[in-house]
Amino acid sequence: MFIPLHDRNDLKHIEMQYVTVALIALNFLAWFLTGPIATEEFANAAVLGFGYIPAIVFDYAILDPALVFVPDEFTFVTYSFLHGDISHLAMNMLFLWVFGDNVEDALGHFRFLIFYLLTAAAGALAHGLIDPASEAPLIGASGAVSGVVAAYFLLHPKVRVWVLVLFRIPLPLPAAIPLAFWIGQQFFMFFAEPNGGVSWSAHVGGIIAGLLLVVILRRPGVPLFDRTIVTPRAVEHEFEPIEGTTTPLPGRKKPPVPWGRPT
Repeated sequence: MFIPLHDRNDLKHIEMQYVTVALIALNFLAWFLTGPIATEEFANAAVLGFGYIPAIVFDYAILDPALVFVPDEFTFVTYSFLHGDISHLAMNMLFLWVFGDNVEDALGHFRFLIFYLLTAAAGALAHGLIDPASEAPLIGASGAVSGVVAAYFLLHPKVRVWVLVLFRIPLPLPAAIPLAFWIGQQFFMFFAEPNGGVSWSAHVGGIIAGLLLVVILRRPGVPLFDRTIVTPRAVEHEFEPIEGTTTPLPGRKKPPVPWGRPT
């Protein structure tokens, strides 16, 4: 298990990841309105009304009309803005923050929004197809975030990412290593524990959709498997040139600039 901390992968086509930031803000707002300030009754109603319930979608059950806030088809997306607790929300949003900006850059703002919503829907669909009679509400952005991770894996496998391995060891690794492990883990858990407390099927559905959609929706000229190696700032080395030359002297680091500003 790893936690992504930071990547140095500059935006090439957009000035700022507006859609990524907006999605993170909406997720936090939804959690705040249905969690900390909500009554228990309203919180439960929101989960039932906006969560994705396979038995309702596939006509195995009927939801109390008082809890029908949106049409059944909309719950393929609305479920992804609800989270059970702050740790669930924070983990999903951290993955989205680290990897979403570069996927948005590769696709463009509008197509990234479509990509995100479609991967969320794909996660819900995969979850429902596994157990269409389930009456347990599915909530969480994991399906969509899984699609974002899969897209980043195809776009920037060589970019070095700082990750926290086993929750305690920070390492700068090529993105392909932790992301391939993470994707493989989702498939393994899907087969090992298909009906567990975590919907691994939603993760797998999002991953498959992300791999396909990034190929279709990326900007013209944006390559897959970008060969550019970008190293996080924390592992770069600056060397002091030999006096009278512009050649760096190996082994001699450049003195720190006052206030930490780079030259």
